Amino acid sequence: MNLNFQKGIFFIIIIVLCFPFSWISSLIALVIGMLFAIILGNPYQQESGKITKKLLQISIIGIGFGTSAINALEIGATSFGLIFGFIILTLITGLLFGRIFNIDTKISHLITSGTAICGGSAIVAVSPVIKANEKQMSVALGTVFILSALALFLFPIVGAYFNLSEQQFGIWAAIAIHDTSSVLGAAADYGEQALEVATTVKLGRVLFIIPLVFLEAYFFKGSDAKYSFPYFIVLFLVAMLINSIFPGYAETFSFIKMLAKKGLVITLFLIGANLSFKNLKSVGVKPFVQGFLLWLMISISSLLAILHLF
Repeated sequence: MNLNFQKGIFFIIIIVLCFPFSWISSLIALVIGMLFAIILGNPYQQESGKITKKLLQISIIGIGFGTSAINALEIGATSFGLIFGFIILTLITGLLFGRIFNIDTKISHLITSGTAICGGSAIVAVSPVIKANEKQMSVALGTVFILSALALFLFPIVGAYFNLSEQQFGIWAAIAIHDTSSVLGAAADYGEQALEVATTVKLGRVLFIIPLVFLEAYFFKGSDAKYSFPYFIVLFLVAMLINSIFPGYAETFSFIKMLAKKGLVITLFLIGANLSFKNLKSVGVKPFVQGFLLWLMISISSLLAILHLF
């Protein structure tokens, strides 16, 4: 079984690397990964999880080589207030839902943190600060994973229905989708500009994980407010600057961005391959309802705001 899984992963990666990006979308990669996990099982969840995180960071840096620093500054300046406002709205509403549904306090905080900032990364960062146990983490991660996968499928459809521009869609995806991988996957399937906008806005949102960790430490009266600074964001900014300073290397930078997009597809496949019925079964009804209603509220309200402002 393990040998079959290894062969399967190797086969998928070869396909993604050898064929044009358009042949395998982010959504298809995620679905194929899920099918592999269901049919063959994944005996290497911990190892593939580490690879997924590193590959996603490398892919984000690569996308930076295809992003204009000037455009990124303009996007960041126009969307900062929106990002901050919806993070605050999400935190307040999420904790309110947790009280209404009488959900375990730590699970409620984890789901709210993951929805407000960056999905699984926020949950992993906040967990040790609030001293969450493995089961509480599993419930929150399972909820966020399901909704992120659902968003990867639904957002491009909704964006096309409302005839969103690529800039509008990129901002919306970055604000309303949990995990960074799903944000970039949905944006990549929508268009080149949508991917650039979504990457810039999402990384701005990720930076809020730092004050969130300290806020949670204060709330739970913890003394070990530890966090890992997302240094890959700095490298993304460096890549943007290099792209802007050396326009003569446009073809090289375009090739790097193409490889980065393929890396993103492989990332979505590996995320799907980490799916397990055990993780999904661990998600209770009430925590999932909290996560779903919170995500639905943020998705609809941010869409309305973007349609009005952009």
